[in-house]
Amino acid sequence: MERLFSFTECANQTRSLKALFELLVRCATEEGFSEVAYGALNFVEPLRLAEYPPPTVAVKWPADWCERYFKRKYHTIDPVVRRTPMHKRPFLWDQLADHYQLQPDERRVLDEAREAGLKHGMSVPLFGPLGRISVVSFASPSDDADPQDRIGHLNALACLFHTAYGEIAPPSNNDCDRKVSLSQRELSCMRWAAEGKSSWEIGKILGVSENTVNFHMKNAMRKLDATSRIQAIVTAIRLDVI
Repeated sequence: MERLFSFTECANQTRSLKALFELLVRCATEEGFSEVAYGALNFVEPLRLAEYPPPTVAVKWPADWCERYFKRKYHTIDPVVRRTPMHKRPFLWDQLADHYQLQPDERRVLDEAREAGLKHGMSVPLFGPLGRISVVSFASPSDDADPQDRIGHLNALACLFHTAYGEIAPPSNNDCDRKVSLSQRELSCMRWAAEGKSSWEIGKILGVSENTVNFHMKNAMRKLDATSRIQAIVTAIRLDVI
């Protein structure tokens, strides 16, 4: 708790994004997780980190891994990046394979990250207006690190950092909250889609055709001003629609 108070006090005294990120890294290192990354996700398919290195991305990784990751565009196949929009709470990298059927290229990214020194990591989804989402990831170079044991403190650090970051570098456009009204059928389709169900599966569950599901999904996407299902789901979660 003392570290969180210290972080808040120091964050309130800086107007530098670089200094704020360095503060986050120092506090995370004290928790045993010295490898840190902060990125803003966008929703232009395929889902990816914003172009690197803009001010909305800050990374403290081993230099070789950082260069390889962005040179080979691993952000397009990184399971952490891909799965972040589907989580409301912090999640552990080691548990991704337990909850999802990871593709070979996704497993390769995780394996190479471990070899590079990013072991036993965790990520914190951070939601902003209109479904905007960012993520702070922490990893340790130690084989004995246990992110589950530090998940509460790291989550709090990520949230405090994100809030302070937003105060220093607020969005340039107006992101006022808006109200979205979905029909009951649209809500049902969206909720099942958020569970990872396909249109065919949703149709079987609801007793309607696949085309009918697609019709309702497209209507929901239009109302949510989304260009993909993932964006629609994240926006709906952010606006407390589903």
